[in-house]
Amino acid sequence: MEVCSASSNVTLREFGCEQSLLSRPDGSSSFMQGDTSVLAGVYGPAEVKVSKEIYDRATLEVVIQPKVGLPSVKERALEQCIRETCEASLLSSLHPRSSLTLILQVLHDDGSLLSCFLNAACMALMDAGLPMSCLFCGVTCAIDTEGQIITDPTAAQEKESRALMTFAIDSTEHRVMMSSTKGSVSVHELQECIAVSQKASEKIFQFYRDSVRRRYSKTL
Repeated sequence: MEVCSASSNVTLREFGCEQSLLSRPDGSSSFMQGDTSVLAGVYGPAEVKVSKEIYDRATLEVVIQPKVGLPSVKERALEQCIRETCEASLLSSLHPRSSLTLILQVLHDDGSLLSCFLNAACMALMDAGLPMSCLFCGVTCAIDTEGQIITDPTAAQEKESRALMTFAIDSTEHRVMMSSTKGSVSVHELQECIAVSQKASEKIFQFYRDSVRRRYSKTL
């Protein structure tokens, strides 16, 4: 288990990660941001159903399992955001006519759930050894009633905010790969949130590097 606490300008909650903790998936990870924690498992490349087969690339399916109950419309919307981000990063053309499945299980939700999903998904894809053009991470920003930007907000801060945004940032050029917004926000505030998220992503990518480096230095 690797743990990191962020400092300096951009404030993030303490986060931690563990890879290869499940035996059956081809790649797995758990990711924690504060009290928010999720579990990710990747299966494939494997045989795909004829009805879902794509002749020139792999078919990616994302499934979110809530902590209790059955998946709802909210989970379906999150699945689409995560799937589009993973498809933009994966070199799926190297595995045509095959299936990739990403299962995400909510362990505890205390805010910034989508960004935690994205981080867990990236670490699980890395653990599975799937070819990727770049890594990605998720950063959530909230704007409170006074116009202040809060990075990696808790569930209570999300509830009190007037706008909530989650961005997927790539590791090579720090571009926005995906965005999910809720609430009222001006163009200037949106640009500020993107800039803050790009800065916060540097801390997460550094955590990725440190986590993988320490893991493989122990195994070699």
